[in-house]
Amino acid sequence: MGHSLELVTVGLVADVVERAYPPALAESWDAVGLVCGDRQERVERVLTCVDVTDAVVDAAIAGRADMIVAHHPLLMRGVTTVAADTAKGRIVHRLIRNGIALLSAHTNADRARPGVSDALADLLGVIDTVPIEPKSLAPIDKWVVMVPEGNVEQVSEAMFAAGAGEVGDYRDCMWSVVGTGQFEPQENASPAIGDIGMRTHVDEARIEMVADRSIRAKVLQALRHAHPYEEPAFDVLELADLDSDLGLGRVGTLAEPMTLRDFTAKAARVLRTPWGVRAAGDPDALVRTVAVCGGAGDSLLGRVRGLGVDVYLTGDLRHHPVDESLRVGGPALVDAGHWATEFPWCAQVAQLLADELGVEVQVFGEPTDPFVVHSLG
Repeated sequence: MGHSLELVTVGLVADVVERAYPPALAESWDAVGLVCGDRQERVERVLTCVDVTDAVVDAAIAGRADMIVAHHPLLMRGVTTVAADTAKGRIVHRLIRNGIALLSAHTNADRARPGVSDALADLLGVIDTVPIEPKSLAPIDKWVVMVPEGNVEQVSEAMFAAGAGEVGDYRDCMWSVVGTGQFEPQENASPAIGDIGMRTHVDEARIEMVADRSIRAKVLQALRHAHPYEEPAFDVLELADLDSDLGLGRVGTLAEPMTLRDFTAKAARVLRTPWGVRAAGDPDALVRTVAVCGGAGDSLLGRVRGLGVDVYLTGDLRHHPVDESLRVGGPALVDAGHWATEFPWCAQVAQLLADELGVEVQVFGEPTDPFVVHSLG
């Protein structure tokens, strides 16, 4: 249900965007969130874009926008100045002087569902999609601890109290099996069981439970405090996000198969690429299964090869990774450019804000791809 214009603020817009694209999904190196602006200021008009350029700021000022929601962070790397005589500092000053807030949603929007790659897949007619590289919003550890049989309850209860053992609507979840532990205390040890220099065998239980990765330090502290051994034996395994609907890229199918030549032509037709689309592979090969990733996606080439898809469309593909992928039997590859594969997201976030808040939203449609001269001869 939309809000009245009197109630829409910079903070409210930020809340809506970050519910759709949780900052917890962003890479640790990323710089997402509110760059400038007062969360209490009123918002009536929003402009969405991929890159925050001077032309985008010009359009925001001309259109009397109160806020810009961008994909690429303006201040991605650490900065020591936003002085007005620096390239990005000039933009920050212009935004503040004109009362325009700026929010970015970058790798969090890449991994969200729906997100950047969903918007791209929809335009290309790729259906029934799942992530290429799944990532859970709440990544899980699996704890495996060896405990003397008589101390299982004290260790497990301590770990439960720290938050481990929760699975959905269940708590205190654990699996255990009994085996034989072996160790030999050395000269400087203070063994709870056994003697210095003597090999010792103990009936031990192997207990296993899961815990949210965010409480790893807390669970470890509880384990060490409750365990009778001065050197507890345990493993912490990061579980794969096999069932997550979130993550980088999307892989799905086309409703009707087509040749690589026709698929490439379709990509050029539906994506607003300023310099065209290029493909590597047999032009006459039939395309049924498709992987896509908005932006620079060659880091996923190895994973995509393992999925057995017919074609992978992304941006910023480099010569050697493409050549090597094709040599080892990888899928056909289509490079539609960085900006063009991320631009469809702008309409997605614009629709989100219009539906949720009832504000007026414009999409900056002029390409901000830095390559502006294109020639075939």
